[in-house]
Order: sequence, then C-alpha cells, then structure tokens
Amino acid sequence: MWLLLAFCSAALLGFYDVFKKKSLNGNAVLPVLALNTLFSSLIFIPFILVSRFCPSALQDTIFFVPETGGWEVHKYIVLKSVIVLSSWTFGYFGMKHLPLTIVGPINATRPVMTLVGALLIFGERLNLYQWIGVLLAVVSFFMLSRSGKKEGISFEHNRWVWFVVLAALLGAISGLYDKYLMGMFNNMVVQAWYNIYQLFMMGAVLVFLWLPKRKTTTPFHWDWCIPLISLFLSAADFVYFYALGMDDSMISIVSMVRRGSVVVSFLFGAMVFREKNLRSKAVDLALVLLGMFFLYLGSR
Repeated sequence: MWLLLAFCSAALLGFYDVFKKKSLNGNAVLPVLALNTLFSSLIFIPFILVSRFCPSALQDTIFFVPETGGWEVHKYIVLKSVIVLSSWTFGYFGMKHLPLTIVGPINATRPVMTLVGALLIFGERLNLYQWIGVLLAVVSFFMLSRSGKKEGISFEHNRWVWFVVLAALLGAISGLYDKYLMGMFNNMVVQAWYNIYQLFMMGAVLVFLWLPKRKTTTPFHWDWCIPLISLFLSAADFVYFYALGMDDSMISIVSMVRRGSVVVSFLFGAMVFREKNLRSKAVDLALVLLGMFFLYLGSR
C-alpha cells in the first residue's frame, strides 16, 4: 500500500514542478514562494481549527489534527520548516533559470543521498530487485544530467546548477528527518504546522529582504498557476507522509519512487516548454521507468 501511495505522490510532484516552472518564468522568486506557503497554510488551517473546536467532525478521519505537546513537539516541526524552506528557496531560484528537463534529473539524485542516509541511520536493507531498481535509476539520472552539457550548461560553473544541487541535498536531509518524525508524531500535525511556520518565516523574508529591493529586481506578476503549486504540493506531501507513517515503509524506496515525478516534468518540458535535446534524454528516461518497475517488484 505504501508503495502505491509513493507512486501517487510522484505523479502529483510532477505536476507541482510544472506549475512551479510556469509561475517562475519571468517572475520574482520570493513572492511566488511566499504565496505558496500562504496557500498551503490556508489548506490546513481549517483542519486545525475544526479538530480543535469541533473534534467529533474529524475524529475518525485521516484529516484529524491531534493536539500537540507544546514546544516539546513543535521544536521538531520548526526545524523541519527551516530545512524545507531552505531547500525550496534554492530550488525555486534554480528552477527559474534552468530548463525543466535539467532540473528534474538533478533533483533525481536526491534518492541516492537519501538511500545512503537510510542505510546508515535506519539500517534499512534492500533485496535484489530493489538494488537493481536503485542502480538503474542512478545510472539513468547520471546520464540525464550529462545531457545538460549539450545545452551549454556548465555544471561546474553555473551557480543555478549548484542551487538545485543544494536544494536536492537539503531535500534528502528532509526526507530522512521525515521518517524520524513519522515515527514519533501524527502526519497531519507535522504537515499542517510546518506549513504555518514556513508562512511566518517567508513573511519575514518578504518584509526585510524583498520589499526594500523589489524595484531593483525582477518584478512580481500574478499567475493562476501559483495556487496550483500549493494544491499539488500539499496533496503530494499528504500522501507521502501517510505512506511514511506505515510500519513497513522504507524511506529509501519511497524517496526513489517520488523522484519518478521527473517523468511528468519531462513530458511537460517537451510538450509545453519546448525544451531541447529531447531524443537523448528520452532514452535515458526509459531507464528511470525500468528502475521504478524493479522497485515495485522488490516491494510487493
């Protein structure tokens, strides 16, 4: 069950990347990110309020947000917010300046980092099919990343590439931390409150960093894809946290499957954004799909 949820989360993440790319084209990054945290918070605030003041309405559902243990719980969630928001900030700036078919493969290195952490920290062990799937995915992601050189993008000297790499590293750390959090706290408590804490953090960033310099940087314009970023991300994370909350779930596999979102972003990069060098990337992408298939076989 948790594996099917991971595949569902991957599809939702793919659309999240597409809407994010569309919203960031020629747009100011920080306001788009701030609006993302706002809309994400607005999705979960009603669940917090109903759970607090009319608990019987949600008590027996997956949307119930239990009362927490105060700062002893929330300090862990605040740390989660800092990690995720840092990853998003680097990722948003990188997404704005790089092709979607390049950002996706770089992000796809995240499961490799998560895998190493899962093996070292949680003692997870993979069977033969799972190792075959992981190795195929690693090879395919590496080949896809190399395709960027054909577009004149120097991975060594392009700062936006390094921004995306940092975003991937922080995302891997966040994934490992998620497995730890799901072992201690309710998934709705973590998801609802970390979005709210991010909203306050981004509010401070806008007031002290963006507003004073907004006239000298890229102007902000509204795009209807902006609320769709929050909608698809919240849905993807909800399914993801629910999967991690299952006793037999493996963060190394869930993280790898979620990077299958590169398939959705790749297709939209080709059809909507008309990006280049698609033929060579399509061959590499086939290895991603084959790797996902072996992961499924190994986790049945």
